[in-house]
Amino acid sequence: MDVHMVLGGQDNVLLANNPDAGSGSLKHPCDEQDRSTSPSVFRSVTTTWKEGLLNRKRPFVGRCCHSCTPQSQERLFNPSIPSLGLRNVIYINETHTRHRGWLARRLSYVLFVLERDVQKDMFARNVVDNVLNNCSVEGAIMEVAAEASGVDAESGVDPKSASKVRRKARGFLQEMVANISPAFIRLTGWVLLKLFNGFFWSIQIHKGQLEMVKKAASEYNAPLVFLPVHKSHIDYLLITFILFCHNIKAPHIAAGNNLNIPILSTLIRKLGGFFIRRKLDEMPDGKKDVLYRSLLHAYTDELLRQQQFLEVYLEGTRSRSGKPSPARAGMLSIVVDTLCTGSIPDVLIVPVGISYDRIIEGNYNSEQLGKPKKNESLWGVACGVFRMLRKNYGCVRVDFTQPFSLKEYLETQRSRYLQTTLTLEQILLPTIIAAQPDHAVFNGEDGDHLNFRDLSDEPWRRQVIANLAKHVLFTANKSSAIMSTHIVACLLLYRHRQGVLLSKLVENFFNVKEEILSRDFDLGFSGNSEDVVMHALSLLGNCVNVTSTNKNTEFIIAPSNTVPALFELNFYSNGLFHVFIADAIIACSALALLREQAAMTSGGEQSFSSTLLSQERLIRRGAGLAHFLSNEVALALPCQTLYQVLHDAVTRLIEYGVLIVAEEDQEELSPSEEPWPKKFPEALTWRSDEEDEDSDFGDEQRDRYLKVSLSAEHQEFFLFLQRILAPVLEAYSGAAIFIHSLSSPVTEREYTHQLFQYLLTRTEKGVAAYGESATHYLVKNTVKTFKELGVLKERREDGVCRMELSSAFLPQANRNKLLQYILGFCLL
Repeated sequence: MDVHMVLGGQDNVLLANNPDAGSGSLKHPCDEQDRSTSPSVFRSVTTTWKEGLLNRKRPFVGRCCHSCTPQSQERLFNPSIPSLGLRNVIYINETHTRHRGWLARRLSYVLFVLERDVQKDMFARNVVDNVLNNCSVEGAIMEVAAEASGVDAESGVDPKSASKVRRKARGFLQEMVANISPAFIRLTGWVLLKLFNGFFWSIQIHKGQLEMVKKAASEYNAPLVFLPVHKSHIDYLLITFILFCHNIKAPHIAAGNNLNIPILSTLIRKLGGFFIRRKLDEMPDGKKDVLYRSLLHAYTDELLRQQQFLEVYLEGTRSRSGKPSPARAGMLSIVVDTLCTGSIPDVLIVPVGISYDRIIEGNYNSEQLGKPKKNESLWGVACGVFRMLRKNYGCVRVDFTQPFSLKEYLETQRSRYLQTTLTLEQILLPTIIAAQPDHAVFNGEDGDHLNFRDLSDEPWRRQVIANLAKHVLFTANKSSAIMSTHIVACLLLYRHRQGVLLSKLVENFFNVKEEILSRDFDLGFSGNSEDVVMHALSLLGNCVNVTSTNKNTEFIIAPSNTVPALFELNFYSNGLFHVFIADAIIACSALALLREQAAMTSGGEQSFSSTLLSQERLIRRGAGLAHFLSNEVALALPCQTLYQVLHDAVTRLIEYGVLIVAEEDQEELSPSEEPWPKKFPEALTWRSDEEDEDSDFGDEQRDRYLKVSLSAEHQEFFLFLQRILAPVLEAYSGAAIFIHSLSSPVTEREYTHQLFQYLLTRTEKGVAAYGESATHYLVKNTVKTFKELGVLKERREDGVCRMELSSAFLPQANRNKLLQYILGFCLL
């Protein structure tokens, strides 16, 4: 049955698409009809605790870190900022211009873009000449010319060779640099107002967040560097458009050279884009391209020195999974180096979260099915725009987090100890092979510390920049609003995979909204839950099956079982992954401990209801799983400890009633339970001494014993948490089975392809319980994790790098231990 016919189109969808969604207390995504809804699993879990949340304000997301940048956190913020509320930036009428009357209403878009503050003198001048005259570029030119001539650079270089290299450098630079046109930005602003109103319901921003950015741009003598998450090609236009609408000058955008195609490249440059190689070392012999690197460093230095703003995508490419990709800190390291050389007094960093109801690319199924990525072309762009005009993609939410001082961040890091980075192999191998249970370490607990280092110390510098990139990406992702399609896709996959009545789905949707808000994540929608669910189902389209009941009074909603549909639903569901991941890890770890303890009792028949779990052991087991899945999700900020995050998750589940604190009577302990001997590190290092003295947190630090509630509602919620991780764990367990077939060395590309085909075949034959476990990004992550874990090792032969089993995993018994370790966390 057609989803749009059943749902009656989109006319009755009540979303936050009005121009000003009011203050923080207005437009809360709960309504009177919702409040009378009967309790569901999520409501039952937290009935009492959530009563006060129904009238709560939306959480204000995006404050910068109080631990790493305490001064920045106070600098741009005031108590009135959160109450400024939301605004739909594509809703423009005469009230947004200086004119009134009939003609102003008809020409409101034109008048609005003409009144924006965009001037030529706002942007960089003489960039090419200044870069070529940079001393580091001159040095690189001499070095390359000397190498080409076969002479020593200090003994003199042939002027002709130097001139030839200088022309080459100018050519590189002219291919790279942006050429911003204020007139073209105005024209594009008008075009985007027309286009965006055609295929988006709304583009929401928080006025308080933009107020902080505007203040930072106008009052501080420092350039801004915007660091957004990367979901879609629209991201580039979206940021520039929003800044244009608020009279903030357009940033220079670091774009991959795959977009450097005729006509399109000219348009991108006029909007502020500059092209960089996706891989800086593209020399035929694999050596570093000294000339290109020096030009990129000098160009970035020149832009920042002229107070130009930058926009850099740390992930390097669009996320194919719906979760943030690992950060690539190349451009960020150039910004850090520019600050440390004294070229500029400071840089303000602005992480940016972006959320879509539905991305314009629709999905990345072809790539997740193992097909190569199509190269961008002008024809492809034109076809994409034409397709977009025929569809509606729902709502968009953009969150600009609080700008923070890069100088302050670096100074904070200098005053701290940095822990040495232990490899995954060092952390987990004793647990998996050597039968040392729960050996996994927490941040800073068992590792050595680095003393104070100057930034010139390369290992320390690399670690600080890597931590900064992780910090920014984590903040941007946490600040991204949760969209209606994220919630509906997650519920259909991991709560109602066999189908659910529409009324029940709406009920669960409402309760998940409250759950999200209670964790201080914001929502990218508003209105009656039934209407919003219908809107989400219409956007998910062919991924959802709708059938009517016998009485035709109710509809049954179920996810489509086709592989492409499961992949697409998984993509949108992953927008919710980071909200529940800590709780999900604790739920899976509890399952592993319960099984382990049941197996140690007589016949393994001990009931889970009478099994007590050591809280400390549960957290330690969770830390091991968090390390194992480190390529899937970032669980904590670099300035946090895993213990802190997982302890909070356990506390939350105790408040929900899912976990019950047992009486502290040693006689009630399970026969298999032994007191945990190791003392844990101080978990909440951000608490002040005064707070520690006055609080009772120290009592909570003592080990407690927990039981899992057996009530139906709590068990259902516990199962939901475990199912969120089930596809990921199924992919890793499948990869652990597949390594048994690795009999001879193969290239990583061959191995990845073979593993993907194996997992896809399991899905198509119905062996895999979760078809989305065969997505290509998960396959690549399993290979990466097994390399880091020391399961697979690389060996170079005849100039070709091949993978084979490491000596530690050549014995079949150890491979079986790896599989059993993973299966311990899995739902069976």
